[in-house]
Amino acid sequence: MLVYKAAYTICDDGVHAEVLDYPGALSSGENLNEARDMLASALVDMAESDMLDGRTLPRPDSNRTDPDADIVEPIYLILSAGAHVKNVAVANS
Repeated sequence: MLVYKAAYTICDDGVHAEVLDYPGALSSGENLNEARDMLASALVDMAESDMLDGRTLPRPDSNRTDPDADIVEPIYLILSAGAHVKNVAVANS
């Protein structure tokens, strides 16, 4: 489990969300609960993509903060290993 920092900013059009120490992990929602759910999904998608592409995950930074955010709180990344098998037909020689 990796513990990153999530920041939420409440705006007129909803809640904007980002993982402060995971570049590119952004989302939004109509309310705080939806923004939390959407950000969690974005974080998992980003992490899975990075790993599939052979990139290392950013190191969590517990000191990261956003003074303009309304809420800054931990967000937990828990990934599980899965097996994916692809069968490839071999041509007979």
